[in-house]
Amino acid sequence: MRLGGEFMPPLDEGDLLYMPSALPGLSVSKATELLQQTDRLIKTVPEVERVFGKAGRADSATDPAPLEMFETTIQFKPRAQWRPGMTPDKLVDELDRAVKVPGLSNIWVPPIRNRIDMLATGIKSPVGIKVAGTDLAVIDKLTTQIESVVKNVPGVSSALAERLTGGRYIDIDVDRAAAARYGLSMADVQAIVATAIGGENVGEVVSGRERFPINVRYPREIRDSLERLRTLPFVTDRGAQLLLQDVARVRLAEGPPMLRSENARLSGWVYVDVRGRDLRSVVVDMQAAVAGQVAMPAGYAVSWSGQFEYLERATERLKLVVPATLAVIFVLLYLLFRSVGDAALVMAAVPFSLVGGFWLIWVMGHAISVATAVGFIALAGVAAEFGVVMLVYLKNALDRRLAAGEPDNPDTLLAAVREGAVLRVRPKAMTVAVVMAGLLPILWGGGTGSEVMTRIAAPMVGGMVTAPLLSMLVVPAAWYLLGLRRVRQRSRQEFVAREPADPPTAVA
Repeated sequence: MRLGGEFMPPLDEGDLLYMPSALPGLSVSKATELLQQTDRLIKTVPEVERVFGKAGRADSATDPAPLEMFETTIQFKPRAQWRPGMTPDKLVDELDRAVKVPGLSNIWVPPIRNRIDMLATGIKSPVGIKVAGTDLAVIDKLTTQIESVVKNVPGVSSALAERLTGGRYIDIDVDRAAAARYGLSMADVQAIVATAIGGENVGEVVSGRERFPINVRYPREIRDSLERLRTLPFVTDRGAQLLLQDVARVRLAEGPPMLRSENARLSGWVYVDVRGRDLRSVVVDMQAAVAGQVAMPAGYAVSWSGQFEYLERATERLKLVVPATLAVIFVLLYLLFRSVGDAALVMAAVPFSLVGGFWLIWVMGHAISVATAVGFIALAGVAAEFGVVMLVYLKNALDRRLAAGEPDNPDTLLAAVREGAVLRVRPKAMTVAVVMAGLLPILWGGGTGSEVMTRIAAPMVGGMVTAPLLSMLVVPAAWYLLGLRRVRQRSRQEFVAREPADPPTAVA
């Protein structure tokens, strides 16, 4: 039995976000055409009610999305109107088959979760691969190699490396000597270009409580091509009528569409979408494939981000928190029982009671995640409570018999164990029945958010089968063995204390 790992289970938020990426250098008209094409393909699925997409970024400096990045929000019809047997996973698979556009790499993510991931790590896909180095050309080559390698890993539905080359730019190089002949400085030429092309606010219009800037720039028809930019007319302070090509060289240049840097190093990203397998297993296979097939030059490094980064952080944190928590629980149990053996017995019984939770998770096909960890923590608390209450009943039964004058021997101990264990059968059965009655509807329920609740309930439902059996059968037997050892040690000590001392030897 092998359980995979993931940070959080796939969550059905009701809506879906389609976030493909195209290659750089995409024009506005082509982006509009692709956006309309994908919207029509998505709308062919019967369960889709409404589709709304955008290309590029919003009118905000905090949104650095390039033009080749699409975001399409998909709203579905109510579940009652879906085809029989249709599930969210099947719906995503059907959408992925329907939307096959050359040049686009499909990524299907929940909207809310995607926003949180992008705010935290900047990665829009479940897994992101970051290559850091000093040369953009080398980084671009490495990310392209990694893209082709990870596409062959089982569980990877799509992979796309950001292209660090292919951006188109219009460079205006000022000829200082030519500008000086006309009495212009670098700042003068730059101001002319900025005003003519970008525009300049010269005033403000007030309408009630609203204010609108007055922006002046050249009409679009005389600045919408490279040749027209070269012949852009302007007048100097001395009255000379010039063209932009008289004082500057206007050319089309290639460069990186976007520059990314982390920790003062240039970086390139590879977006990977995972479906059909758990996240940890896919990332482990991808790491092995990249390490074996991609040679990293000196000074370049690969890091793994996205939800896998969350998973690694949570794992490292649990490595510190879990041992500390177990130590605190052991101290509290020792303070309760005043016995290292009894405290160790309760602590040792907890892992065995979790077996049922692991089995049920495996049967249901779930992976270990933060949600299942919450369920196991709750199950561990219930299992520890079962063990503590059982030991309290066993101790009370033994104390009553000893107070009644019965001898402290194995027979008395066995009778006390039987009495205490039998007294716990009915309360234990009632506790298990109440817990199961509360958890089974959650385990079998559906709807938005049920994926997380199911994974929280699954360990507890499975553990409610093994934990009571362990506390009723194994804990009394183990405590009887510990008590038997204590009785025998006490009997041996009393026997040694009753033996007469050797008489003194006479000295002749």
